[in-house]
Amino acid sequence: MTPEQIDATLDAAEASPARLNGIGYWDVVAAVKRDPSLVEPYADRIGAIDQAWFRSAVPIALPLWLGTAIALGGTLAALVLIGIAYRAAEPWNGISFLAGTLGLIVATHGLGHLAVGSVFGIRFTAWFAFFRRPQPGVKTDYASYLRAPARHRAWMHAGGAVISKAIPFVLIPSAVIAGVPWWGVAVLLALAIGQVVTDVLWSTKSSDWSRYLREMAIAREYEP
Repeated sequence: MTPEQIDATLDAAEASPARLNGIGYWDVVAAVKRDPSLVEPYADRIGAIDQAWFRSAVPIALPLWLGTAIALGGTLAALVLIGIAYRAAEPWNGISFLAGTLGLIVATHGLGHLAVGSVFGIRFTAWFAFFRRPQPGVKTDYASYLRAPARHRAWMHAGGAVISKAIPFVLIPSAVIAGVPWWGVAVLLALAIGQVVTDVLWSTKSSDWSRYLREMAIAREYEP
């Protein structure tokens, strides 16, 4: 794309940030990702458009500090539930352990993105949730996202998914040690396998792993 085409498209996006589809905006974003010489001239402008879109499109948003505090508190509460399972009698030990596991998956997913992205210099602006998908997410500052190498962007996307998928596998031995009933261990195993199957069938096409694959493809083609 020529600079004139990019500027015209961004002008249209700035005029109506709630409606970015169909005006070539995503083509501009893809072009900037693939050409490092375009990042500095356009990253801040694209980042401002992205934040304006976010404010218009997301029904539930929290300041970054508040969302992070809630996620950390949820992680602590989930660990407490898992710890209770070591002292509770059946069937409450199984119920407590499974509730803690589910809480840990939900609470740490966004924290995984936040931690990996922060290591790679990607900043974040808010926590959010959609009614159709209640698992909370963390919003990138898109200007810093564009400035990060594609491989770093890819691993930021993978960070939350890796943690979510690893948790049930890691906790199965702990459940056995805690004396969780067989059905509790079976649920953990089913959850672990089910998440992997879901990732293969769905996430590689439309969620975290699809974004990981997209950015890794850019890294292989356009970065040394």
